[in-house]
Amino acid sequence: MYPILFKIPLFGLFGHEYLPIYSYGVMVALGFLAGSWYVSRQAKAQGEDPVKAMDLVFYILIAAIVGSRLLHVLVAERERFFENPLYLFRIWEGGLVFYGGLIASLLVSFWFFKKHKLPALKFCDFFAPAIALGHAIGRQGCFFAGCCHGRPLLAEAWYTVTFPYDPNSLAPPGVPLYPTQLLESGGEFLIFLGLHWVLKRKKFDGQVIALYLTVYAAGRFLIEFWRGDIDRGFVFGGGLSTSQLIALILFAIGGGVYLYKRRRNYGK
Repeated sequence: MYPILFKIPLFGLFGHEYLPIYSYGVMVALGFLAGSWYVSRQAKAQGEDPVKAMDLVFYILIAAIVGSRLLHVLVAERERFFENPLYLFRIWEGGLVFYGGLIASLLVSFWFFKKHKLPALKFCDFFAPAIALGHAIGRQGCFFAGCCHGRPLLAEAWYTVTFPYDPNSLAPPGVPLYPTQLLESGGEFLIFLGLHWVLKRKKFDGQVIALYLTVYAAGRFLIEFWRGDIDRGFVFGGGLSTSQLIALILFAIGGGVYLYKRRRNYGK
C-alpha cells in the first residue's frame, strides 16, 4: 500500500517542504488515459470522427470529476462541505464516487450527442469498454490508498488483505479485510474484455452499453455487501447502500434498453 507514491521537494516554497504525489490520483489519471486511447482507436474502427470522440472525452472528464466528487460529499461528508464549501474541490485526497461520475458523464454525453447530431447509442457502445478499462485501473488506486476497503474478518485467510498503519490511509491497520478494491478491479477487467468482444460482433446499437450497465450494476450490487468503509449512505432503513440503490436503477435501465433494442432489431 502506497497512499503517497513520492514527494517533490519544494524547499519551503508556498510554505511547504514537499508536494506529495498521491497514488490514487495517479491511477485515476492512468485509467482515464487508457480509456481515452481506447475511444480514439474505436472511433476510427466504428467509422466515426475521432476528433468529435475526443472532444466528448474532454467533457466527460470534467463531468466525471464533478459528479463523482459531488455525490461523495453529499452522501458522506455533508458537514465538512457546509463548514467549508471549498472542500468539494479537494479531489487529490480521494473521495470520488464512481456512480456520481457515471451519471454526470451520461447526462453530458447525451447533451453532446444532441448538440452535434451524433448517433448516441453507437457512441455509447464504444465508450462502454473504455469506461470499464479506466475504472479497472482506477480501482487499483483505491487499493494503494487504502480506501473503499472491505469488511473485517475475525481471522486471516488466503483471500484477505491486511493494511499496515499509514497516516494517509483510510484502511484500519492490522485487520484482515475483504479485498473489495481488487475484486472490483478484476471484475472490471473481465467486463472490459467481454464488452470489447461483443463490440466486434454486436447486432444493434445500444447492445454494448446496455450490457455494461446491467453486468456492472449486478457486480457492484454484490460487492457492496463486502464493503467495510462506513460512509455507504444507507437507504431503506439501512438495508441497501446508496450505490446498491443506484445499481438497481441502472440495471433496470440497461435491461430495458437491451430488450427494447433487441426486440426492434429482430422484429424487422
